Amino acid sequence: MSAEVGQFALILALLLALVQSTAPLWGAWRGDGTLMALGRAAARLQAGFVILAFGCLAYAFVTCDFSVALVANHAHTAQPTPYRFAATWGNHEGSLLLWVLILVIFGGAVATFGGALRETLQARVLGIQGIIGAAFLSFLLFTSNPFLRLSPAPLEGRELNPLLQDPGLVMHPPMLYLGYVGFSMAFCFAVAALIEGRVDAAWARWVRPWVLAAWVPLTLGITLGSAWAYYELGWGGWWFWDPVENASLMPWILGTALLHSALVLERRGALVSWTILLAILTFSLSLVGTFLVRSGILTSVHAFAVDPERGVYILAIIGATTGLSLALYAWRAQALRPGAFFTPVSREGGIILNNLFLSVLCAVVFWGTFQPVFIELMAGDKISVGPPFYARTFVPIAAPLLVLVVLGPMVNWKRDSLRQALRRVRVPLALAAVVLLVSLVLGGFKGVIAAGGLALAAWLVAGAGAILGRRWWAGRAYLGRAIRTTPRAIVGLTLAHAGLGLLVLGITAVTAWETDKVVSMRPGDTVAFAGRTLTLAALENVNGPNYEARRARFTVTGQGAPFTLSSERRFFPSAQTQTTEAGIHVRPLGNLYVSVGEESPAGVVVRLWDHPLIVWIWLGGFTMALGGAVSLSDRRLRLGAAVKAPALAQPMAAE
Repeated sequence: MSAEVGQFALILALLLALVQSTAPLWGAWRGDGTLMALGRAAARLQAGFVILAFGCLAYAFVTCDFSVALVANHAHTAQPTPYRFAATWGNHEGSLLLWVLILVIFGGAVATFGGALRETLQARVLGIQGIIGAAFLSFLLFTSNPFLRLSPAPLEGRELNPLLQDPGLVMHPPMLYLGYVGFSMAFCFAVAALIEGRVDAAWARWVRPWVLAAWVPLTLGITLGSAWAYYELGWGGWWFWDPVENASLMPWILGTALLHSALVLERRGALVSWTILLAILTFSLSLVGTFLVRSGILTSVHAFAVDPERGVYILAIIGATTGLSLALYAWRAQALRPGAFFTPVSREGGIILNNLFLSVLCAVVFWGTFQPVFIELMAGDKISVGPPFYARTFVPIAAPLLVLVVLGPMVNWKRDSLRQALRRVRVPLALAAVVLLVSLVLGGFKGVIAAGGLALAAWLVAGAGAILGRRWWAGRAYLGRAIRTTPRAIVGLTLAHAGLGLLVLGITAVTAWETDKVVSMRPGDTVAFAGRTLTLAALENVNGPNYEARRARFTVTGQGAPFTLSSERRFFPSAQTQTTEAGIHVRPLGNLYVSVGEESPAGVVVRLWDHPLIVWIWLGGFTMALGGAVSLSDRRLRLGAAVKAPALAQPMAAE
C-alpha cells in the first residue's frame, strides 16, 4: 500500500508544481496578491506530498517490500538496516526523488520564511522553482518511477551495490544534492531578478546565504567522496579526476566564485551582472552532474544509470534551463547598473581577478571531462584524460590563484595601495619564505615543486590568521572586546582559508613523497617498507552479515608503536560482487595503507603505500566546510533585508 500512497503523492506534487509554476508568475505580472499567495500555498503543499512520497519509498526499503521493483533491485534481507535505508537514494530513481525532495523543501522554506522579500520577487522565485520541480517530477513519473510494482514479488532482492554499503557513502549523495539544489535557489533568484530587471538589498541579502548553504554541503560531499574512494576502493589514491568527481568539482569551483561575488554585491552593490551570470552557470553545471551519472555517456564507478533515454531527458532540461536563462540574461543584464565605483587595486578588483581564475579552472575541468566525448563524436577516436592532463593545466592556474587568496581580504574596499596591502601580509610572506628556503635546503633543488607547495600552504594558513590578526590589532586597546565582537563571518572566512592551506599541505606531501610496493606473501613472511617491518600473521575466512571475506592480518613493527592491520577481500553472494577493504593506520604525519589482492600458489598479492600527511587533505576539506557553516550562523546572514531597503539597481521600464 505504501507504493500506491507514494505514487499518488507524487502525482499530486506534480499538479501542485504546475500550479506553482504559473500562478505566482501570473500574479506577480498582474500584481494579484491572491495568485501570489496561491503560489506560496502550492509550494508548501508540494513539499508535504514529496516528503510523504520519500517516506513511503524509505519504508518500502527498510521493510524489504520486494513487490516494489526498485526495492527488489537494490535491497536484500541480509543487508544491515542502515544500508537498506541508504538504498533509498543509492539508485537512479531514489536519488532523483531525493533531489526533488531537497528542491521542494527549499521552495517551502522560501514560501514560509521569505516574508521580508518583495512579494513580487518571492512569487517569481517560487514560480521559477516550480518550473524546475515540475520538470523533474515529470521525469520521475514518466521515465523513472520509483514505485513500479512487480507481480509476482520475488522472495529475495538483489542488494544495494556493495561499494555503496559504507557510512561515507550513506552521507555523500545527500550532501552533494544539498549543494546542487542549493545552487538552484540562487538560480531562481537570479532569473527572478532578470525578469523584474531589479536587484536590491533584499535580493542581495537573500542570495548569499543560499549560496553559502549550498557551498557548505557540497564541500562536505566532495570531501566525503574523496575519503570513501581512498579507503573503500583499495587503490591507494584520494582523487582520480573521474568524470563524476569532476561533475561535483565544477559547480563547487563556480560556486566559490559566486559566493565571493555575492559578498561584493551585498557589501558594495557591485558585480551585479557577474553574480547573476555565475548563479545561472553554477546551477547549469549542477544539472550537468545530474546528467553525467544518469546518461551513460561517460563510464564511472559513481554512475547510477546507463540509460541514454534518461540522459536525453535531462539534457533537454539542461538545454532549456541554461539556454532560456542565458537568453534572458543577454536581454536584461545591460539595464542593470554596475554598482559602486572601485579601482583595480581594491577588494572588489581582487574578487574579479579571483572569479576570472576560478572560471578558467572550471573551463579546464570541463574540457578535460568532455574532451573524450567530443573527440569520439568528431573523429571516432577513443582517448582518456587523466591526472597528467590536469597536472599540466589545472595546477599552473591554481597556484597564482592561491597566492591571491591571502591578498584579497587584506585589501580595502573601493580603493587601496598595493604597497600597503603587501605590508599587511609581511608576516605570512616571511613565514612562507622561511618554509621555502628550509624545504629547498633539506630537499635540494630537485624538490623545488614540493618546496613551493609547502611554502604556499604556509602562506595560506598564516594569511588566514592574519585576517583575524589585522582586526584584533586595530582594536588592541580593547583586545578582549575586539575578540568577543568579531563577527562569525570573519571567523568563518579565516577557517575556510586556513582549511585551504591544510588541503594544499596534504596534497603537496602525498604527491611529492608517496612511496609504494607490491609483493606476494604467505603467512609468516615479512617485508620491510617505509621504515617498518610488516609480517603476514594469518590468512583467514570471516563472514559478515551479507558477505564472505578472506582477511589478511599483519603485525607491524618499527617506526611508531607496534600495531596490527587487517585487509579483506569481500564477496557478496547476492550481488555476485567482490570488493576490497584496505587496512589503514592513520597518523597525523602519514598513513600506512595495505591492500590485498588475489591469492595464488606464490601467496597473496599485497600492495603497500606510505602516504605522508594525507590526512590533512580531508582535515582541510572539513575545516573549509566548518568555516562556511560558521559564516552561515552569523546573525546578519540569517536576517532578511527590509522590504523597503534602497535599490542597488533601478527597475527597468515595463516591456
